[in-house]
Amino acid sequence: MGRSRLSITHHIARQAALIAAAIAVAAGGSATAQTGPITTFSGLIYQSLRDGDGDTPTANDMVRVNYKGMLEDGTVFDSSYDRHQPAQFAVLRVIPCWTEALQMMRVGGKARLTCPPNIAYGDRGSRGTIPPNATLTFEVELLAVIPAPPAPD
Repeated sequence: MGRSRLSITHHIARQAALIAAAIAVAAGGSATAQTGPITTFSGLIYQSLRDGDGDTPTANDMVRVNYKGMLEDGTVFDSSYDRHQPAQFAVLRVIPCWTEALQMMRVGGKARLTCPPNIAYGDRGSRGTIPPNATLTFEVELLAVIPAPPAPD
């Protein structure tokens, strides 16, 4: 797949993730640990492990998280826990699976995300640690939301 076509596909997946997150929030806020796993329109399987009681990030916010990313065989390919340092990301600058899931969480919450390839790294994989077309599982703790600065007048 050509680079521009991959970029368009990734953009469409990101837009679908934003729409799916908005629908999930409109349907009742965030998913809760009592509801069991939910599968969103995009294919994300979201399982709340612990409900949070803080803010929910928007697409324009930054977040501080602890996380562990695993391949289907359980191999950990990345972990902020192992680095003993939370990570900070812009909600719109992560894979579409995370963009969608973060907007379903509240600060203090922890969730397990199962991300099919079309909303993860697709057919390109990543850094030699994530093979092409990999379904990924993440455990994510939302520690803080750093609100987007107000838009200039």
